[in-house]
Amino acid sequence: MTDRHIELRDIFLKFGGLTAVHGVDLHLNKGEILGLIGPNGAGKTCIINCISGFYRPQKGSILFRNNELTKTPVHSIAGLGISRTFQNIELYTGLTTLENLMAARHILLKYGILAGTVFFGKAKREELRHRRTVEEVIKLLEIEDIRNQHVGALPYGLRKRVELGRALVQEPEILLLDEPMAGMNLEEKEDMVRFILDIHDLRGTSILLVEHDMGVVMDIADRLVVLDFGIKIAEGKPEVIRKDPQVLKAYLGRAH
Repeated sequence: MTDRHIELRDIFLKFGGLTAVHGVDLHLNKGEILGLIGPNGAGKTCIINCISGFYRPQKGSILFRNNELTKTPVHSIAGLGISRTFQNIELYTGLTTLENLMAARHILLKYGILAGTVFFGKAKREELRHRRTVEEVIKLLEIEDIRNQHVGALPYGLRKRVELGRALVQEPEILLLDEPMAGMNLEEKEDMVRFILDIHDLRGTSILLVEHDMGVVMDIADRLVVLDFGIKIAEGKPEVIRKDPQVLKAYLGRAH
């Protein structure tokens, strides 16, 4: 049986009288790229927000390594091995690329305040280890040239790359990517696809990808889940999903 890395069971999420997610079941297999697609307002980002703890579903279960994430404090979820990016870039614009990536490592710090103050022994060794990890990500994402530049002054495509790096330095088992290519030009999208595939191939990271560019999703996802109005309407291999009548109707307003 396939090793399920994370599993969502019967998730319901409501905002007042609006049901954003309606009884959704889905799972991400270990080492898989799962595409989560659907029209605008289908509930895709809501699913990512439920997994990351930003939203708490009113009903349902989210299981990850014997942890029930719906009962796990939001600040603890990243420490378990789940990182995410955001539709809208969430970086410290007044800090450099390097400083943003180092700041993202704080959840992994093990030394105390006193040790950090004197910067000696264990604190120094750990700081050097964190720096090595950050340097590996900088090299992987080819952002050496902007390491010391303030991210607020960077072009949009590079800021999206730094955002990916911020999630990656947390050494996640599961990476939640919320429209990582939104607003990019063709060249920037091609670079981002290459980086996502490198992360998957080199690190074995399980990836849940929300993306509106259907061509990209169909090309790189192992499997797809399709939402429409908060309901799962299809699940399967890309070659099957692209011919599914319900999916065509949801996207195009017609069955064929």
